[in-house]
This record gives sequence, structure tokens and C-alpha cells, in this order.
Amino acid sequence: MALDCHKVLVPEKLSADGLALLSASLEVDNRQGLSADELLAIIPDYDALVVRSETRVTATVLRAAKRLKVVARAGVGVDNVDVEEATKLGIVVVNSPSGNIEAAAEHTVALMMAMARKIPEACVSLKGGKWEKSKFVGIEVKGRTLGIVGLGKVGLTVARLAKGLGMKVNALDPYASPAVAASASVTLVSAMPELLASADFVSIHTPLIASTKGMISAAELGQMKKGARVLNVARGGTIDETALLEALESGHLGGAGIDVFTSEPPAPDSVAAKLISHPLVVATPHLGASTVEAQENVSIDVCEQVLQILKGSLPRSAVNAPLILPEEYKTLQPFVRLVEKMGSLYTQHYAMSPASMNRDTFDLIYQGEVASISNTRPLFAALIKGLMAPISSQEGININIVNAELVARERGIFVNEQHSRDPADHSYSSLVTVIARPHSRASSRAPGGQPQPHPVQDSRIISGTCSGDQPLINRLGRFETSFVPEGTLLICENYDSPGKIGVVGSILGQESVNINFMTVSPVSKHFASPELATDGPTESKIDELNKEALMILGIDRVVDKSVAEALVRAGGVMSASAVSL
Repeated sequence: MALDCHKVLVPEKLSADGLALLSASLEVDNRQGLSADELLAIIPDYDALVVRSETRVTATVLRAAKRLKVVARAGVGVDNVDVEEATKLGIVVVNSPSGNIEAAAEHTVALMMAMARKIPEACVSLKGGKWEKSKFVGIEVKGRTLGIVGLGKVGLTVARLAKGLGMKVNALDPYASPAVAASASVTLVSAMPELLASADFVSIHTPLIASTKGMISAAELGQMKKGARVLNVARGGTIDETALLEALESGHLGGAGIDVFTSEPPAPDSVAAKLISHPLVVATPHLGASTVEAQENVSIDVCEQVLQILKGSLPRSAVNAPLILPEEYKTLQPFVRLVEKMGSLYTQHYAMSPASMNRDTFDLIYQGEVASISNTRPLFAALIKGLMAPISSQEGININIVNAELVARERGIFVNEQHSRDPADHSYSSLVTVIARPHSRASSRAPGGQPQPHPVQDSRIISGTCSGDQPLINRLGRFETSFVPEGTLLICENYDSPGKIGVVGSILGQESVNINFMTVSPVSKHFASPELATDGPTESKIDELNKEALMILGIDRVVDKSVAEALVRAGGVMSASAVSL
């Protein structure tokens, strides 16, 4: 897919290498210092938006962004992006969850050591011309206990650094792997009071969600040892700032190292501003990810994802889409394209015929190697996108992995996914089949509850596979075929008799349409209607089967409906449809 027509807005500072990566194939506008009104005014012109922490990507901005496909946050948190609204609009929100792990962990340890050795105040004193050596006696961290809330990637890295300093490390995280914790010599505890009561330093490493907002408040601070210290390089709001200020002023806590605040920058005379000025607080202006290496890592990471998404690839770090493991990603990618083509082929070739009306239930069947992949949501999304694209492209609906289930529910489309490790046809290592059926009360993607199958002759069936990265259609209705679902195709069902190819070629020639390729397939005995296959293939039944064939022509341009109608009027062609894939 050509990307030179896509535009990317970068309203904040991004690394030079990240910008160069985007500029190689996209039109990039690096416009720093935009006001909220200026952003709202220009956002309709852009396909991608790359931000850090300053730009507020509100619901209003997202609704105004008619072309926007991806919002990329060059960092971990996405507090400044309305992810819920982006999901409704089908806008992918990506971040860089691993680009600044080392930077955030090192900054945590730096704040801890600065508190322990009273470095900031000693530095200010010395710069003021004083030599107050006896005033700034600190403590050693060796032998002390660090309590970590949230043993994710950053928390685990902090734990390993602390162990290197000779500290004992306890952690609270209900989802932490005991094996991973044990490998880092971290003791997992089961409750917050246990963690707090044992710690000399407590470090927070959780996202800011409903369950973590204010998680360290007056009660929790009261459970800590007298003289203990608190660290927060994660998210402002996880620690109650008012309660923290009171605990410091009362002398219960010995200090706090804070890099993040509820409101940034803190308003004058706010509680956060009072914390910053407190003599027991070491404060920094959200510098957890502010290293040359981290900025480079997150910039390149999110810019690569922007390019991938604009090319139609799967997002690897979308916060509003499921995690896709690297090995699954590699296997899924060609099948995502295949299933989307199958959905579009169904809508263009079958959906408008009277026999296909009211078919809103689809069986999506995975056979062979592809059936072993547990996360098939990208394939589900690809089917919905393919089904809807030919009829919704003018509505500005951006259907993808993010909002496919919502779109399916709104449009009354039901999809039943089925897995079978054994392919029906052992010629293929993987096979995907889409079967369209009349209305079923089975719910979209509902676990269990497979629908009662309708007779095969009452269905529209498309099967496909992938040869390397190339999608192939190998079944279309009753016909066994083989063609690449790309470009403009003319699909004709005709009586299999001499001269049909010449008739079709003549009509297309009159319209100045060139034929790039052609494939002809008879009705397959394997896929024949049951009424023709009952009790074995008698001679009369074989004759009847041989009367029909499928002709697929790749043509060099889109043709209107009159060409298909002319083919039918010429005789011998029962139906014809032009599809663009």
C-alpha cells in the first residue's frame, strides 16, 4: 500500500531518527506548541497523530479527526488520550510499553539514593557557599527493605537493581509470576499491610486505573514504619497527595521521591506544589523516561507501529486491542489479508443476490495450523471489515481489530468461530472457510453454543489458504478453483459449452477491457449440491454437474454493471459480477 498520501501530525518533540523514519514514506508535519483550538482545527487533515505527554487527545479531537487511523503515544501511559472514544471510532491507540523500562527503573533508584544520601539539599547548600558536612548525614540502602507495588517490567527491573545494591525486596502483585519473582530473588506478599509494614522504601509501579487511584492514602501511609520513604515514578494520582503531605509534615514519613503528579504541571498553591517545596521531598518534573536512549527507543518504536498500521498490518502494542504474541503475529498477518478479501468477495459476489438476503450469520472455520492460534480476534475483525467495506466505505467507518465487535453488534452480524486441527483437505497446511447462513440467534463470538447447521445448498461458502504471504481462494460456492484475490475480477457462472470464452472476450474487447488472466473451473463433485450427489454419481447426475462452470477473469479496470448484464444477455452466462479486491 502506498503511503505517500498519508499525513502524520507530530505536535511534540520527537527524536530525529523517529521523524526520519516517518518522513521516508509519509508527509510529516512537526508542529510543536499547538493550542487545543489549533489542534482541533487541523486534525481533520491527518491519518496519524504522534504525541508524548503534553498533547490532550480528547473525544472532541478524535471525533473531528475524520481520517485518523492511529494515535501513537511515545511512552508508556496513555492518560492524555481518550482511549474509550478512540475505540468507538475504530482508531488504534498504540504506545511503547518497553522503550523506557530501563530509564524509569534507573530514575526510581536515583530518587531513592538521592533521598537516602540527602543529595539535593547538600548540593543546594554547597552551591550557596556553605560547607555543612555534618548536616547531611544519610543512610545506606544495603540491608534495607524495598517494597514494590506492581511487579511488571519496570517494577521487576527496579527489584533487580535494588538486589544489586544489597537490598531485600518484597512485592505485591496478584498477577506476578512466582517463578519470575523467585528468579529475581523477590518475595511476593499477599496483602498491602504486610508489604507496607516491612518496607523502608515503598515504590509504586502500577498504571492509573479506577482500582489504583488513591491506592496509597492516609490509612496505607499510617501502616508504614516511622521514617520510611515513598517513591512514585509511575503515575500521578496513585498516591493521595494530601495524605502524603500530612504524613511528611507530621514526621511519620522520612521522605518522598516524586516524579509524577495528579496535575502536570502542578498549579501554584496546589497540594502538589506544596509537596514539591517540602524539604523532605525530592521532586523531578516527570523525568522517568527522559534519557537520550529512552526517547530514541520509544520514538522509533511508535513510528514503526504507525507505518505498520497505515500499511494495514496488525498493531503489536495497541492499548485498545488484544496483545498479539510475536510468533502469532507472524502467522496471522497473511491470514488477516486473506480473511478480509474473503469477506469483501462475499459481499460483492453474493450478498446482493436475492438468494443471499437475510444471511447475517457466518461460520468462520479455521483448519490445520492456523487453528492452533488462540488469539483469532484479528481474523474476526478482518472478516467484519471485509464484509462491510464494499457497502460502508462512503460512511467513513474505520473497521479494525479495535471496534470490529462493536460494529458487528450494531449491524446484527453474528460470527461463530470454529477450530479444527485437521484440514478437510490435506493439500493445505491451513485452511479458512467462511459460510454464510440465514439468520441465527447465536451471538457474535459467543463461547460454546455452536449454531445448528443449515443445509449446505442453502449456504454461500468461500474457502482460502495462504502460500507463503500470498492469499489464495480455493473454493467459491460449488466450484473448486485457485486464484489470487487481488485487483478487479469478473466472476461468471456459465454453462460449460464451447465458445463461452470467446463470447466473454468479445464483449470485454468492445469495452476496451484487457484480460490479465483467466481461470475456468467445473462444478466439483466434492462440493455438489446434495440433491445431485445422493446415492452416488449416476451418469445423468454427472451430465448435470458438467453443465456448469466458473470463469474468473482478472481485468485491468473497474467495469460497471452494464458489462455484467451484457454477458448474461449474450446467452450461456447465468450470472456475472465484477468485484474489486
